[in-house]
Amino acid sequence: MTRQSTSRLRLLHAVRLLGFADGAAIAARAGSSPGEAADLLEEAESRGWVQRLSFADLEGWSLTDAGRTENERQLAIERESADPSLRIAAAYREFLPLNARLLRAVTDWQISPTATDAFASNDHSDGERDGRILSELSRLSEELTPLADRLSGVLVRFSGYAERFASALDKAKGGQPAWVDRTGIDSCHRVWFELHEDLLATLGVDRRDTNPDGFE
Repeated sequence: MTRQSTSRLRLLHAVRLLGFADGAAIAARAGSSPGEAADLLEEAESRGWVQRLSFADLEGWSLTDAGRTENERQLAIERESADPSLRIAAAYREFLPLNARLLRAVTDWQISPTATDAFASNDHSDGERDGRILSELSRLSEELTPLADRLSGVLVRFSGYAERFASALDKAKGGQPAWVDRTGIDSCHRVWFELHEDLLATLGVDRRDTNPDGFE
């Protein structure tokens, strides 16, 4: 039976996944109303778990070290209760080879080597080459769907990743190449990165560890 995370966990986790975002974006990601998100952010700030930051004309929230520790504590408790059969860990093992393929595809989308420059930017003038990459992303989208369904069958907060990836891919296929890899929009790469971070955080795995114990 799928489990809905608590409002406090979803809020803190949303801040972690987004990295830096305003209250409206955090509320949307957490599935909270703007008012509830504002109250929970203020509570989290008073506990030292989040901080309000300003960069030029941007203002938003980010997680503190204490907030990251608290988020991991909450996630571990939730995982132990909701996933005694370790279905999330099993899904993560299936995700790893897909992740390697996604990274290769995005790199190919960004870089198109020439005879004189091995790191030349892809200007997307080679439609056949771009088409092959989009075909690989389409295959990844198809393989992501059942995996994401299994994850959301454990925890509701894993819902939406496959749909968001497919939506971004449709825009890229429609002639908007930024929807493959742009960081400032809900692109294929951004959605995938967020899912990867969600899995790592949920399982207590350090992103810097490329071969964590138990996930070979």
